[in-house]
Amino acid sequence: METEMKFLVSDMTCNHCKATIENAIQNLDGNAKVSVDLESKTVAVETTRGQQHILNTLAGAGFEARVV
Repeated sequence: METEMKFLVSDMTCNHCKATIENAIQNLDGNAKVSVDLESKTVAVETTRGQQHILNTLAGAGFEARVV
């Protein structure tokens, strides 16, 4: 079952950051729906993967994130 989660990624600043985050999450789950909002520095993810998987994936891509 897919769950939607939202994360604050305060060190995300540009379109390159956005693309890196989208690609990292898609590599974790090719069926995930990812919505990145640079202005609010949030990432919404709809996936079957757990919250910790997403946090670990974001950390592996070089971003600090927290659940909002």
